[in-house]
Amino acid sequence: MLFQRRNICSIYRSISVADALSSKSTSHFIQDSIFHYTEEVLASKLAPILQSCTSLTENNIGSVIQKGKQIHAQVTVNGIDNLGILGTRILGMYVLCNRFTDAKNLFFQLQLCYASPWNWMIRGYTIMGCFNLAILLFFKMLVFGTNPDKYTFPYVVKACAGINSVKLGKWLHGMVQSLGFEDDVFVGSAFIKFYAENGCLADARLLFDKMSQRDSVLWNVMINGYAKDEQSVNDVVGLFREMRKSETKPNSVTYACVLSVCASETMVKFGCQLHGLVVRCGLEMDSPVANTLITMYSKFCSLFHARKLFDLVPQADRVTWNGMIGGHVQNGYMDEALELFHEMVATSVKPDSITFASLLPSVSISENLYQGKAIHGYIMRHDVSMDVFLKNAIIDMYFKCGNVEAARNIFNFSPAVDVVICTAMISGFVLNGMSFDALDVFRWLLIKKMRPNPVTLASTLPACANLAALRLGKELHGVIAKRGFQGILYVGSAVMDMYAKCGRLDLAQQVFRRMSERDVVCWNSMITSCCQNAEPELAIDFFHQMGADGAKYDCVSISSALSACANLPALHYGKEIHGFIMKSAFSSDVFVGSALIDMYAKCGNLEVAWRVFDLMANKNEVSWNSIIAAYGNHGRLKDCLDLFHGMRKDGFQPDHVTFLAIISACGHSGRVEEGKYYFNCMTQEYGITPRMEHYACMVDLFGRAGLVEEAFGVIKSMPIAPDAGIWGTLLGACRLHGNTELAEMASEHLLGLDPQNSGYYILQANLHANAGKWDMVSKIRHMMKERGVQKIPGYSWTEVNNSTHIFGAADTSHPQSAQIYLLLDNLLMELQNEGYVPQINLQQQRKSVNSD
Repeated sequence: MLFQRRNICSIYRSISVADALSSKSTSHFIQDSIFHYTEEVLASKLAPILQSCTSLTENNIGSVIQKGKQIHAQVTVNGIDNLGILGTRILGMYVLCNRFTDAKNLFFQLQLCYASPWNWMIRGYTIMGCFNLAILLFFKMLVFGTNPDKYTFPYVVKACAGINSVKLGKWLHGMVQSLGFEDDVFVGSAFIKFYAENGCLADARLLFDKMSQRDSVLWNVMINGYAKDEQSVNDVVGLFREMRKSETKPNSVTYACVLSVCASETMVKFGCQLHGLVVRCGLEMDSPVANTLITMYSKFCSLFHARKLFDLVPQADRVTWNGMIGGHVQNGYMDEALELFHEMVATSVKPDSITFASLLPSVSISENLYQGKAIHGYIMRHDVSMDVFLKNAIIDMYFKCGNVEAARNIFNFSPAVDVVICTAMISGFVLNGMSFDALDVFRWLLIKKMRPNPVTLASTLPACANLAALRLGKELHGVIAKRGFQGILYVGSAVMDMYAKCGRLDLAQQVFRRMSERDVVCWNSMITSCCQNAEPELAIDFFHQMGADGAKYDCVSISSALSACANLPALHYGKEIHGFIMKSAFSSDVFVGSALIDMYAKCGNLEVAWRVFDLMANKNEVSWNSIIAAYGNHGRLKDCLDLFHGMRKDGFQPDHVTFLAIISACGHSGRVEEGKYYFNCMTQEYGITPRMEHYACMVDLFGRAGLVEEAFGVIKSMPIAPDAGIWGTLLGACRLHGNTELAEMASEHLLGLDPQNSGYYILQANLHANAGKWDMVSKIRHMMKERGVQKIPGYSWTEVNNSTHIFGAADTSHPQSAQIYLLLDNLLMELQNEGYVPQINLQQQRKSVNSD
């Protein structure tokens, strides 16, 4: 048999003697070995060595092993063949000293009918992380016919936890129950820990309630198990209160665990009460408790109390410093976080990967690439361990600072890449508008047989949305549904957003309505999606539903709803939201104030828009841009420019949005020279690189003034390929000024870039109609039919007595349509009396195109 005892006593005796003779204590060994020792004497000599094994360090492990081998050799020299309890103790010494080869050799010489040798070997395999071998040895023990005892199961259960096998653990539990070991504190504790760590909290609690003895370790295991489960916060508090009523009192580990739950769940009142209890127990300066208290107050946005505790700690360790640095970053105090880092280095506390992973987000937010490179250099020079969290932080920093190549190099030269780092790369590429690269990383991840997690899939979906890759988005949605990730809030929101940005608002609504739980992000995404898909009424409906469902509005909800009111326009809804803002905490929010300015301006009430801006206590670039754009859109160029100079006088730097509003205002006012001046000012004085929308404004500026050739010159000078919007602007200018030659060129580009946009066909048809080229009009109509292009009807909105009315071309659906058309005919007659001459041919052609 495999475990048949081997007669290797003589061989082992010669090896052991040789080892002993080669040691530094050779003379002592020879002197001791001439005496005949009994098993009891050798056991007494072995006892202090075994006690030393419980506190092994790098300094004493050599001497412990040496003394242990001497005892083993003396056992052999003295001819003690019956290696019973003494042999098992020597085996335990080898296991605790990590001398596993010696342990295996000795194991086969022992009496394997007893459980102790098996227990030590199972323990050894578990300590080494060889969980499969530990479980295999346990089953061989059963086959050999040796009955396990209560010391066998704790390490077998630990091995089951190591391979994440709940099924095997429950089978073991059944065996333990049949053998009557369930009530043993060590066996029961092992199973409670196993169940708690594997999410089987009901099984853990059932066993916990059966235990007759509960020490602090057992209570802490249960509390920690509940703390890891997001749905069991109340159980943590309840169990902690039960523990206080029991004979076992909470210790520093207990308080640290419960305080961490208070921090993560923002339980301010209970957390402060616990702090008082900690002080009363004299544990406030205990390192784990103090560190958790600092973290808790940081998450409560109470850095004053966190700093006060930090200053009271007699010897701040690395964890304490990391907590303070991370707390300042989380609360937006980036400069202070960097100062703390310099203080930490100055006090000779060596930063680790957690320090830098906590610090680097401050660089990402400030987008200070120079500072980020300096920190990266420090990490490389001081050989800081580059774990997955630190790599992610560095990659994220480079992406947010715009240095895509540096992030790519870290990824490419990493010896080991996991799904977390791939996810960071996907998110970074999406952030920098490189959606194709993001999808390439996702494909590479699949090729390498990595399993994408929910965060990976949620990060990839925006790339599909940016490229309008609906088919790929649907495939990812299928994977998400198959793996049961759709119930995760951020994943569901990403799916919904992808469908909305791909133009499938109907599918986005289906996903939204199927979600079992909706947070404020989901509601905001739905409201914003409706606004982006020209459904402002639906956006306002969702905004009302959000309030009715008890979800709390935030600044994004309010801003999106105001944007919908502006696009409708629906001034009465906007006023209602304004009233709600004045009664809530949003009255001082800069972004909400900017959205109010935009809403009032687009609803035609420029006076109130100015009043909102004037009354804002805090202004930023966004609020200045909003009021500048408001006056610009109303043709008030002088006021617009005065505001621009006022913005600079108040110390705010204009950005690309500011200049976009100014150039657009110049275009609407026909001020070509001013528009050219501010475009050059933007590029030369402020160093802002023009974007696609700036070029579109310049084309519109020249086109409105009849300078169509100059508009075409702008397109030719562009360093980037013009999109459909720019060619459409040129086509509109050509139609207005009758330039059919350039119109043909613009049309060719448009039909290639956006062949399903009916507006471009209508523009071209109207241009040819103005020129009397009816054959070209017919050709365009025929082309629309062939390509299946449907003309999207245009609608107008007007508000009367707090009600919004919608009208389409030749629309008779309104209940008062007869009176409306009668009024329009009367107005037309008055216009003709004043000298207005309608364009009959163009009107006829529009009717002809619309009818098709």
